[in-house]
Amino acid sequence: MRTVIAGGAGQIAQRLERLLRSRGDTPLGLIRSPQKADLVREAGAEPLVCDLESASVEEVAELLRGADAAVFAAGAGPGSGEARKETVDRAAAELFADAAARAGVRRLLIVSAMGVDGEPPADVDPVFATYLRAKGAADAAVRARSDLDWTILRPGRLTDDPGTGRIELAAHTGRSEVTRDDVAAVLLALLDEPLSVGHTLELVNGDVPVAEAVAAAVR
Repeated sequence: MRTVIAGGAGQIAQRLERLLRSRGDTPLGLIRSPQKADLVREAGAEPLVCDLESASVEEVAELLRGADAAVFAAGAGPGSGEARKETVDRAAAELFADAAARAGVRRLLIVSAMGVDGEPPADVDPVFATYLRAKGAADAAVRARSDLDWTILRPGRLTDDPGTGRIELAAHTGRSEVTRDDVAAVLLALLDEPLSVGHTLELVNGDVPVAEAVAAAVR
């Protein structure tokens, strides 16, 4: 399986790249900065340099052609302002979806966030509110598409603790933590599960093994 991951040098992406490579797949990590190419290589993936904030749909589609799946795990990241929440967390996600469709890559996974479907509470930090709105708009745009086999994953608060292999995965889980290791493991399982197409799922750590939780969530 050939999988292109946007945000390929990110913490979740690197974990997913290692999992894909360990089972003999071919992961490719899409990165904005050439300086991060070694991080992608160390994770077992091939780096593809492309700035999703300035690239055209056709340029991104060219990098996606021949892939079996695409994963959007990019983000503007901590410390970025409202403008980049819009250009990365919304516009780049929508561009990536457009490019996947143009390249004929139907399978698309989006790493999103909890609490993005409604208007943020009035007391939320303005930058974080912009982030939530951007994620919500991107999710809505993807869910409106019929030319992609999409799945949207919404993890809880991310931690760097070792993965537990046990999770709660459902349309609504309630807010809690989840390890980045377990997010990557769930992404891998979702890639392999055709019945996950069309689902928007929240993810936190729990008591159910990943494979069982994924199977139950998409029944």
